[in-house]
Amino acid sequence: MKKYNSIYRGLAMALCLVMILGCFTGCATWDNFVAGLKDEDVLQEEKKETIRIGVFEPLRGTDRDGAAAEIRGIELAHELYPEVLGKPVELVYGDNQSDVNKAEAVAAELVNKQVSVVLGSYTSTLSLLGSDVFKTAEVPAIGITCTNPILTKSNPYYARVCFIDAFQGNAAAKYVYEYLQESKAIVLREKDNDYAAAMAQQFTTKLLSLVEASYGGQVELSETSVVYTAEYEKGTTDFTAQKEAIQNNTTGIKVVFLPADAKTAIAAMESMADMDLLFIGTNRWEVDELLNSGSEAVEGARFTTVYDSHSDLTDMSTVFLNAYRAKYGQDAVPSNEEALGFDAYRMALEAIGQAGDPENGYAIMQKMISMHEFAGATGAITLNADGDPIKPVIIVKVTDGQMEPEYTAEPVWGN
Repeated sequence: MKKYNSIYRGLAMALCLVMILGCFTGCATWDNFVAGLKDEDVLQEEKKETIRIGVFEPLRGTDRDGAAAEIRGIELAHELYPEVLGKPVELVYGDNQSDVNKAEAVAAELVNKQVSVVLGSYTSTLSLLGSDVFKTAEVPAIGITCTNPILTKSNPYYARVCFIDAFQGNAAAKYVYEYLQESKAIVLREKDNDYAAAMAQQFTTKLLSLVEASYGGQVELSETSVVYTAEYEKGTTDFTAQKEAIQNNTTGIKVVFLPADAKTAIAAMESMADMDLLFIGTNRWEVDELLNSGSEAVEGARFTTVYDSHSDLTDMSTVFLNAYRAKYGQDAVPSNEEALGFDAYRMALEAIGQAGDPENGYAIMQKMISMHEFAGATGAITLNADGDPIKPVIIVKVTDGQMEPEYTAEPVWGN
Protein backbone atom coordinates (compact mmCIF):
# COMPACT_ATOMS: atom_id res chain seq x y z
CA MET A 1 0.00 0.00 0.00
CA LYS A 2 1.09 3.61 -0.42
CA LYS A 3 2.60 4.77 2.86
CA TYR A 4 2.74 8.37 3.93
CA ASN A 5 4.22 9.85 7.14
CA SER A 6 1.73 11.02 9.70
CA ILE A 7 1.02 14.74 9.53
CA TYR A 8 1.50 15.04 13.27
CA ARG A 9 4.83 13.21 13.18
CA GLY A 10 5.96 15.52 10.40
CA LEU A 11 4.95 18.62 12.34
CA ALA A 12 6.71 17.40 15.46
CA MET A 13 9.93 16.86 13.56
CA ALA A 14 9.58 20.25 11.94
CA LEU A 15 9.11 21.95 15.31
CA CYS A 16 12.18 20.20 16.68
CA LEU A 17 14.18 21.46 13.75
CA VAL A 18 12.86 24.96 14.34
CA MET A 19 13.93 24.86 17.98
CA ILE A 20 17.44 23.83 16.97
CA LEU A 21 17.63 26.50 14.30
CA GLY A 22 16.31 29.03 16.77
CA CYS A 23 19.47 28.66 18.80
CA PHE A 24 21.51 30.01 15.92
CA THR A 25 19.22 32.27 13.90
CA GLY A 26 16.98 35.26 14.36
CA CYS A 27 13.35 36.09 13.75
CA ALA A 28 13.81 36.44 10.00
CA THR A 29 14.66 32.73 9.74
CA TRP A 30 11.57 31.82 11.75
CA ASP A 31 9.33 33.89 9.50
CA ASN A 32 10.80 32.29 6.38
CA PHE A 33 10.30 28.83 7.84
CA VAL A 34 6.63 29.49 8.67
CA ALA A 35 6.05 30.86 5.18
CA GLY A 36 7.57 27.70 3.68
CA LEU A 37 5.43 25.54 5.94
CA LYS A 38 2.33 27.29 4.67
CA ASP A 39 3.37 26.65 1.05
CA GLU A 40 3.75 22.93 1.78
CA ASP A 41 0.32 22.89 3.42
CA VAL A 42 -1.17 24.46 0.31
CA LEU A 43 0.55 21.84 -1.88
CA GLN A 44 -0.78 18.98 0.22
CA GLU A 45 -4.29 20.44 0.13
CA GLU A 46 -4.12 20.65 -3.65
CA LYS A 47 -3.17 16.98 -3.81
CA LYS A 48 -6.12 16.09 -1.59
CA GLU A 49 -8.52 18.07 -3.77
CA THR A 50 -7.67 16.29 -7.04
CA ILE A 51 -7.46 12.65 -8.04
CA ARG A 52 -4.64 11.93 -10.43
CA ILE A 53 -4.71 9.51 -13.35
CA GLY A 54 -1.33 8.79 -14.93
CA VAL A 55 -1.04 8.65 -18.71
CA PHE A 56 2.01 6.49 -19.43
CA GLU A 57 2.45 7.04 -23.16
CA PRO A 58 5.09 7.92 -25.77
CA LEU A 59 4.40 11.54 -26.67
CA ARG A 60 7.52 11.43 -28.85
CA GLY A 61 9.36 8.84 -30.89
CA THR A 62 8.32 6.07 -33.25
CA ASP A 63 5.21 5.06 -31.27
CA ARG A 64 3.75 8.52 -30.81
CA ASP A 65 1.05 8.22 -33.51
CA GLY A 66 -0.48 5.08 -32.03
CA ALA A 67 -0.24 6.57 -28.55
CA ALA A 68 -1.89 9.79 -29.74
CA ALA A 69 -5.02 7.81 -30.67
CA GLU A 70 -5.17 6.21 -27.23
CA ILE A 71 -4.73 9.63 -25.61
CA ARG A 72 -7.55 11.14 -27.68
CA GLY A 73 -9.87 8.50 -26.27
CA ILE A 74 -8.65 9.14 -22.73
CA GLU A 75 -9.05 12.90 -23.05
CA LEU A 76 -12.53 12.60 -24.57
CA ALA A 77 -13.64 10.48 -21.61
CA HIS A 78 -12.03 12.98 -19.24
CA GLU A 79 -14.04 15.80 -20.82
CA LEU A 80 -17.28 13.86 -20.29
CA TYR A 81 -16.40 12.49 -16.85
CA PRO A 82 -14.04 14.96 -15.12
CA GLU A 83 -14.81 13.93 -11.52
CA VAL A 84 -14.86 10.94 -9.21
CA LEU A 85 -15.66 10.75 -5.50
CA GLY A 86 -16.79 14.37 -5.78
CA LYS A 87 -13.30 15.58 -6.76
CA PRO A 88 -11.85 16.73 -10.08
CA VAL A 89 -9.65 14.29 -11.98
CA GLU A 90 -6.26 15.49 -13.19
CA LEU A 91 -4.48 13.75 -16.06
CA VAL A 92 -0.75 13.49 -15.34
CA TYR A 93 1.33 12.70 -18.43
CA GLY A 94 4.46 10.56 -18.35
CA ASP A 95 6.25 10.67 -21.71
CA ASN A 96 8.28 7.48 -22.13
CA GLN A 97 9.39 8.80 -25.55
CA SER A 98 9.09 5.36 -27.24
CA ASP A 99 12.44 4.68 -25.53
CA VAL A 100 13.05 1.39 -23.74
CA ASN A 101 15.88 3.03 -21.81
CA LYS A 102 13.62 5.72 -20.36
CA ALA A 103 10.31 3.95 -19.78
CA GLU A 104 11.13 2.60 -16.31
CA ALA A 105 12.27 6.00 -15.01
CA VAL A 106 9.15 7.68 -16.41
CA ALA A 107 6.98 5.06 -14.70
CA ALA A 108 8.71 5.86 -11.41
CA GLU A 109 8.06 9.58 -11.93
CA LEU A 110 4.33 8.89 -12.29
CA VAL A 111 4.33 6.88 -9.07
CA ASN A 112 6.12 9.73 -7.27
CA LYS A 113 3.41 12.10 -8.46
CA GLN A 114 0.92 10.01 -6.47
CA VAL A 115 -1.32 8.88 -9.31
CA SER A 116 -4.15 6.55 -8.35
CA VAL A 117 -4.21 4.56 -11.60
CA VAL A 118 -1.96 4.50 -14.68
CA LEU A 119 -3.26 4.17 -18.26
CA GLY A 120 -1.04 2.77 -21.05
CA SER A 121 1.41 2.34 -22.54
CA TYR A 122 1.10 1.95 -26.27
CA THR A 123 3.09 -1.21 -27.19
CA SER A 124 3.49 -4.16 -24.87
CA THR A 125 7.25 -3.60 -24.62
CA LEU A 126 6.93 -0.15 -23.05
CA SER A 127 4.15 -1.39 -20.77
CA LEU A 128 6.27 -4.29 -19.56
CA LEU A 129 9.14 -1.94 -18.75
CA GLY A 130 6.90 0.05 -16.41
CA SER A 131 5.16 -3.00 -14.99
CA ASP A 132 7.54 -3.82 -12.11
CA VAL A 133 7.53 -0.19 -11.01
CA PHE A 134 3.75 -0.14 -10.75
CA LYS A 135 3.64 -3.56 -9.07
CA THR A 136 6.19 -2.58 -6.42
CA ALA A 137 4.31 0.65 -5.66
CA GLU A 138 0.95 -1.17 -5.79
CA VAL A 139 -0.40 1.31 -8.31
CA PRO A 140 -3.02 -0.26 -10.62
CA ALA A 141 -2.40 0.09 -14.36
CA ILE A 142 -4.67 -0.50 -17.35
CA GLY A 143 -3.27 -1.43 -20.75
CA ILE A 144 -5.23 -0.04 -23.67
CA THR A 145 -4.00 -1.83 -26.80
CA CYS A 146 -1.05 -3.84 -25.47
CA THR A 147 -1.87 -7.52 -26.01
CA ASN A 148 1.11 -9.47 -24.64
CA PRO A 149 -0.33 -12.00 -22.14
CA ILE A 150 2.80 -11.79 -19.96
CA LEU A 151 1.84 -8.26 -18.91
CA THR A 152 -1.14 -9.27 -16.78
CA LYS A 153 0.07 -12.73 -15.81
CA SER A 154 3.27 -11.33 -14.28
CA ASN A 155 1.68 -8.38 -12.50
CA PRO A 156 -1.47 -8.54 -10.34
CA TYR A 157 -1.70 -4.75 -10.62
CA TYR A 158 -1.98 -4.66 -14.42
CA ALA A 159 -5.26 -5.09 -16.30
CA ARG A 160 -6.26 -4.30 -19.88
CA VAL A 161 -9.34 -3.35 -21.90
CA CYS A 162 -8.21 -4.95 -25.17
CA PHE A 163 -8.51 -8.70 -25.56
CA ILE A 164 -5.31 -10.71 -25.89
CA ASP A 165 -4.49 -11.88 -29.41
CA ALA A 166 -5.51 -15.50 -28.96
CA PHE A 167 -9.01 -14.47 -27.86
CA GLN A 168 -9.74 -13.48 -31.46
CA GLY A 169 -8.99 -17.01 -32.66
CA ASN A 170 -11.68 -18.27 -30.32
CA ALA A 171 -14.20 -15.75 -31.70
CA ALA A 172 -13.31 -16.53 -35.32
CA ALA A 173 -13.94 -20.23 -34.70
CA LYS A 174 -17.35 -19.48 -33.21
CA TYR A 175 -18.18 -17.37 -36.24
CA VAL A 176 -17.18 -20.17 -38.61
CA TYR A 177 -19.16 -22.83 -36.79
CA GLU A 178 -22.19 -20.95 -35.48
CA TYR A 179 -22.76 -18.33 -38.21
CA LEU A 180 -21.27 -19.84 -41.36
CA GLN A 181 -22.20 -23.35 -40.19
CA GLU A 182 -18.92 -24.76 -41.42
CA SER A 183 -17.20 -27.56 -39.51
CA LYS A 184 -13.87 -27.50 -41.37
CA ALA A 185 -11.40 -24.75 -42.19
CA ILE A 186 -7.96 -23.99 -43.57
CA VAL A 187 -5.38 -22.13 -41.50
CA LEU A 188 -2.85 -20.15 -43.53
CA ARG A 189 -0.09 -18.85 -41.26
CA GLU A 190 3.47 -17.55 -41.28
CA LYS A 191 6.07 -20.12 -40.28
CA ASP A 192 7.90 -19.53 -36.96
CA ASN A 193 5.69 -16.58 -36.04
CA ASP A 194 4.57 -16.65 -32.40
CA TYR A 195 1.55 -14.45 -33.01
CA ALA A 196 0.28 -16.55 -35.91
CA ALA A 197 0.95 -19.78 -34.02
CA ALA A 198 -1.03 -18.65 -30.96
CA MET A 199 -3.94 -17.42 -33.04
CA ALA A 200 -4.01 -20.58 -35.15
CA GLN A 201 -3.89 -22.82 -32.10
CA GLN A 202 -6.74 -20.99 -30.40
CA PHE A 203 -8.84 -21.10 -33.58
CA THR A 204 -8.16 -24.80 -34.14
CA THR A 205 -8.79 -25.82 -30.54
CA LYS A 206 -12.08 -23.93 -30.36
CA LEU A 207 -13.38 -25.21 -33.70
CA LEU A 208 -12.46 -28.76 -32.73
CA SER A 209 -14.30 -28.44 -29.40
CA LEU A 210 -17.41 -27.07 -31.12
CA VAL A 211 -17.46 -29.89 -33.66
CA GLU A 212 -16.92 -32.55 -30.97
CA ALA A 213 -19.72 -31.03 -28.87
CA SER A 214 -22.09 -31.50 -31.82
CA TYR A 215 -21.57 -35.26 -31.42
CA GLY A 216 -22.57 -35.07 -27.78
CA GLY A 217 -19.06 -35.92 -26.65
CA GLN A 218 -19.34 -39.41 -28.15
CA VAL A 219 -16.72 -38.81 -30.83
CA GLU A 220 -13.11 -37.71 -30.31
CA LEU A 221 -11.55 -36.03 -33.33
CA SER A 222 -7.99 -35.00 -34.18
CA GLU A 223 -7.08 -31.42 -35.06
CA THR A 224 -6.25 -32.42 -38.62
CA SER A 225 -9.77 -33.74 -39.11
CA VAL A 226 -11.20 -30.22 -38.86
CA VAL A 227 -8.28 -27.97 -39.89
CA TYR A 228 -5.76 -28.15 -42.70
CA THR A 229 -2.71 -25.96 -42.06
CA ALA A 230 -0.63 -24.35 -44.81
CA GLU A 231 2.47 -22.32 -43.93
CA TYR A 232 4.48 -19.64 -45.70
CA GLU A 233 7.77 -17.88 -45.07
CA LYS A 234 8.00 -14.33 -43.75
CA GLY A 235 7.82 -11.76 -46.56
CA THR A 236 5.99 -14.05 -48.98
CA THR A 237 4.09 -12.19 -51.71
CA ASP A 238 3.46 -15.06 -54.13
CA PHE A 239 1.20 -17.72 -52.61
CA THR A 240 1.14 -20.05 -55.60
CA ALA A 241 2.74 -22.91 -53.63
CA GLN A 242 0.23 -22.57 -50.80
CA LYS A 243 -2.59 -22.41 -53.32
CA GLU A 244 -1.50 -25.69 -54.89
CA ALA A 245 -1.14 -27.33 -51.49
CA ILE A 246 -4.68 -26.32 -50.56
CA GLN A 247 -6.05 -27.57 -53.88
CA ASN A 248 -4.25 -30.91 -53.54
CA ASN A 249 -5.07 -31.57 -49.89
CA THR A 250 -8.56 -30.22 -49.30
CA THR A 251 -11.95 -30.79 -50.87
CA GLY A 252 -14.97 -28.61 -50.25
CA ILE A 253 -13.33 -26.46 -47.56
CA LYS A 254 -13.91 -22.81 -48.32
CA VAL A 255 -13.01 -20.99 -45.07
CA VAL A 256 -9.43 -19.74 -44.64
CA PHE A 257 -8.30 -18.29 -41.31
CA LEU A 258 -5.37 -15.94 -41.97
CA PRO A 259 -3.78 -14.30 -38.87
CA ALA A 260 -1.45 -11.86 -40.64
CA ASP A 261 -1.02 -8.17 -41.43
CA ALA A 262 -3.07 -6.46 -44.15
CA LYS A 263 -0.27 -6.43 -46.73
CA THR A 264 0.25 -10.19 -46.46
CA ALA A 265 -3.49 -10.84 -46.43
CA ILE A 266 -3.99 -8.84 -49.63
CA ALA A 267 -1.21 -10.77 -51.39
CA ALA A 268 -2.70 -14.11 -50.33
CA MET A 269 -6.23 -13.19 -51.41
CA GLU A 270 -5.02 -11.91 -54.77
CA SER A 271 -2.99 -15.09 -55.36
CA MET A 272 -6.07 -17.22 -54.70
CA ALA A 273 -8.70 -14.93 -56.23
CA ASP A 274 -9.89 -17.62 -58.66
CA MET A 275 -10.68 -20.04 -55.84
CA ASP A 276 -14.00 -20.09 -54.00
CA LEU A 277 -12.53 -19.17 -50.61
CA LEU A 278 -13.76 -17.04 -47.74
CA PHE A 279 -10.89 -15.36 -45.88
CA ILE A 280 -11.11 -14.45 -42.19
CA GLY A 281 -8.45 -12.28 -40.58
CA THR A 282 -7.77 -10.48 -37.31
CA ASN A 283 -7.53 -6.90 -36.11
CA ARG A 284 -4.05 -6.73 -37.67
CA TRP A 285 -5.82 -6.25 -40.98
CA GLU A 286 -5.50 -2.46 -40.94
CA VAL A 287 -8.73 -1.14 -42.46
CA ASP A 288 -7.37 1.74 -44.54
CA GLU A 289 -4.64 -0.40 -46.08
CA LEU A 290 -7.05 -3.24 -46.80
CA LEU A 291 -9.60 -1.01 -48.52
CA ASN A 292 -7.19 1.34 -50.29
CA SER A 293 -4.50 -1.13 -51.36
CA GLY A 294 -6.57 -4.26 -51.87
CA SER A 295 -8.11 -5.13 -55.22
CA GLU A 296 -11.49 -6.73 -55.84
CA ALA A 297 -9.99 -9.85 -54.29
CA VAL A 298 -10.61 -8.46 -50.77
CA GLU A 299 -14.36 -8.09 -51.40
CA GLY A 300 -16.23 -10.36 -49.02
CA ALA A 301 -13.28 -10.81 -46.65
CA ARG A 302 -14.01 -10.79 -42.92
CA PHE A 303 -11.90 -9.99 -39.90
CA THR A 304 -12.21 -9.57 -36.15
CA THR A 305 -12.18 -6.17 -34.52
CA VAL A 306 -12.60 -4.75 -31.04
CA TYR A 307 -14.73 -1.81 -32.15
CA ASP A 308 -17.03 -0.87 -35.00
CA SER A 309 -18.89 2.43 -35.14
CA HIS A 310 -21.98 0.72 -36.58
CA SER A 311 -22.28 -1.69 -33.65
CA ASP A 312 -24.15 -0.41 -30.60
CA LEU A 313 -22.94 -3.00 -28.14
CA THR A 314 -23.93 -0.95 -25.07
CA ASP A 315 -25.53 2.41 -24.33
CA MET A 316 -22.00 3.72 -23.81
CA SER A 317 -21.17 2.88 -27.43
CA THR A 318 -23.69 5.54 -28.46
CA VAL A 319 -22.49 8.05 -25.85
CA PHE A 320 -18.91 7.65 -27.07
CA LEU A 321 -19.76 7.93 -30.76
CA ASN A 322 -21.96 11.01 -30.27
CA ALA A 323 -19.27 12.75 -28.19
CA TYR A 324 -16.58 11.81 -30.69
CA ARG A 325 -18.50 13.20 -33.66
CA ALA A 326 -19.46 16.35 -31.75
CA LYS A 327 -15.75 16.96 -31.24
CA TYR A 328 -14.28 15.78 -34.54
CA GLY A 329 -17.15 16.06 -37.04
CA GLN A 330 -20.27 14.09 -37.92
CA ASP A 331 -18.44 12.01 -40.52
CA ALA A 332 -15.53 11.16 -38.22
CA VAL A 333 -14.98 7.45 -37.55
CA PRO A 334 -13.32 6.52 -34.24
CA SER A 335 -10.43 4.09 -34.25
CA ASN A 336 -10.08 1.03 -32.05
CA GLU A 337 -7.39 2.82 -30.05
CA GLU A 338 -9.62 5.81 -29.33
CA ALA A 339 -12.55 3.65 -28.21
CA LEU A 340 -10.29 1.56 -25.97
CA GLY A 341 -8.65 4.66 -24.46
CA PHE A 342 -12.14 5.93 -23.64
CA ASP A 343 -13.01 2.64 -21.92
CA ALA A 344 -9.74 2.49 -19.96
CA TYR A 345 -10.28 5.93 -18.42
CA ARG A 346 -13.87 5.13 -17.46
CA MET A 347 -12.88 1.80 -15.96
CA ALA A 348 -10.25 3.54 -13.84
CA LEU A 349 -12.83 5.98 -12.50
CA GLU A 350 -15.32 3.22 -11.83
CA ALA A 351 -12.76 1.24 -9.81
CA ILE A 352 -11.67 4.32 -7.82
CA GLY A 353 -15.30 5.19 -7.12
CA GLN A 354 -16.12 1.68 -5.91
CA ALA A 355 -12.99 1.51 -3.76
CA GLY A 356 -13.85 4.86 -2.18
CA ASP A 357 -10.19 5.67 -1.56
CA PRO A 358 -7.94 6.98 -4.36
CA GLU A 359 -4.81 6.09 -2.37
CA ASN A 360 -5.68 2.42 -1.77
CA GLY A 361 -4.18 0.70 -4.82
CA TYR A 362 -5.04 -2.78 -3.59
CA ALA A 363 -8.71 -1.93 -3.10
CA ILE A 364 -8.89 -0.20 -6.48
CA MET A 365 -7.40 -3.22 -8.23
CA GLN A 366 -9.72 -5.64 -6.46
CA LYS A 367 -12.74 -3.59 -7.54
CA MET A 368 -11.40 -3.55 -11.08
CA ILE A 369 -10.99 -7.31 -11.49
CA SER A 370 -14.38 -7.93 -9.89
CA MET A 371 -16.24 -5.87 -12.51
CA HIS A 372 -18.87 -7.80 -14.41
CA GLU A 373 -20.16 -6.55 -17.77
CA PHE A 374 -18.90 -3.02 -17.31
CA ALA A 375 -20.59 -0.95 -20.02
CA GLY A 376 -17.85 0.24 -22.37
CA ALA A 377 -17.83 1.78 -25.82
CA THR A 378 -16.28 -1.48 -27.05
CA GLY A 379 -18.91 -3.66 -25.37
CA ALA A 380 -19.67 -5.11 -21.96
CA ILE A 381 -16.34 -5.87 -20.27
CA THR A 382 -15.70 -8.42 -17.55
CA LEU A 383 -12.15 -8.87 -16.26
CA ASN A 384 -10.92 -12.31 -15.27
CA ALA A 385 -8.56 -12.97 -12.36
CA ASP A 386 -5.55 -12.10 -14.53
CA GLY A 387 -7.05 -8.74 -15.46
CA ASP A 388 -7.77 -9.76 -19.07
CA PRO A 389 -11.16 -8.83 -20.52
CA ILE A 390 -13.90 -11.21 -21.53
CA LYS A 391 -15.89 -9.19 -24.03
CA PRO A 392 -17.64 -9.35 -27.41
CA VAL A 393 -15.60 -9.68 -30.60
CA ILE A 394 -17.07 -8.12 -33.74
CA ILE A 395 -16.67 -9.73 -37.17
CA VAL A 396 -16.81 -7.15 -39.98
CA LYS A 397 -17.13 -7.83 -43.71
CA VAL A 398 -15.86 -5.92 -46.76
CA THR A 399 -18.98 -5.05 -48.74
CA ASP A 400 -18.81 -2.75 -51.78
CA GLY A 401 -15.51 -1.37 -50.52
CA GLN A 402 -16.87 -0.57 -47.05
CA MET A 403 -16.73 -2.29 -43.69
CA GLU A 404 -20.00 -3.61 -42.31
CA PRO A 405 -20.56 -5.57 -39.08
CA GLU A 406 -21.79 -9.09 -39.74
CA TYR A 407 -21.52 -11.02 -36.49
CA THR A 408 -20.76 -10.48 -32.82
CA ALA A 409 -19.17 -13.34 -30.94
CA GLU A 410 -20.53 -12.99 -27.42
CA PRO A 411 -18.27 -14.29 -24.66
CA VAL A 412 -18.83 -17.56 -22.93
CA TRP A 413 -17.68 -17.33 -19.32
CA GLY A 414 -14.50 -19.26 -18.73
CA ASN A 415 -13.42 -19.02 -22.40
